[in-house]
Amino acid sequence: MIYRVLQKLAHSDFFAFNLRNRDRWVSEQAAKIPGGKRIIDVGAGSAPYRTLFSHCAYKTQDFAALRPDQLRGGGYAQIDYVCDAKSIPVADKSFDVVLCTEVLEHHPEPIAMIKEFARILSTDGLLLLTAPLGSGIHQEPNHFYGGYTPYWYERFLTEAGFADISIEPNAGSLRHYAQESIRFVRMTSPFHFQMPLLAKLLWLPFWLILVPMLLGLVPLASKLLDRFDKEKRFTVGYHVCAVKRTERAPV
Repeated sequence: MIYRVLQKLAHSDFFAFNLRNRDRWVSEQAAKIPGGKRIIDVGAGSAPYRTLFSHCAYKTQDFAALRPDQLRGGGYAQIDYVCDAKSIPVADKSFDVVLCTEVLEHHPEPIAMIKEFARILSTDGLLLLTAPLGSGIHQEPNHFYGGYTPYWYERFLTEAGFADISIEPNAGSLRHYAQESIRFVRMTSPFHFQMPLLAKLLWLPFWLILVPMLLGLVPLASKLLDRFDKEKRFTVGYHVCAVKRTERAPV
């Protein structure tokens, strides 16, 4: 009984701070956008942010080739533009806002995506962008890059004609470590880990001893101490805002 409770807790979304932080950030940005603005959600998938932009003219784009179990909502929402994100079939300056969350690492040509965002954005249009700094393989085989640093955003957004670039880490190093601590508990759950039955039985008591520390004390200590991490070199990812100021740089 105790094992089942701990296993269920370990695999719940309760500890997914990075997802909650990202959702909160998108919500805050959406609230700042005036009504009636034209927005495209690139790589929208199940379009979890659609309701946040109900005051806008909201459109979606996706290549629509993932399995349902690879999507946050378990399936695709209505997609307005089924196409490659580096070549969206709309005219120049068609949108006032581009939203793109956790997609860059899944496209083989992320720089081309940035240039496309600059093309379809109106002058002074807003780009809202998130991507991991480091992540395990997911949505395979469509996972091509491990992550993006602030220096990547500064260089390639500037080259594409963006300015007023704001780059915020999604929490700090200690929260990143806490995430991996939770991942360890999930991965080594005795009766789901791929090991012989005898090994499972021998590992079970040690797992039960470790769980309160790795699932409770480490995440709690990380949350309390994370505010003191000034460098944030191992954040799970970044939340980026940028404004399109000039025409797209030549290809």
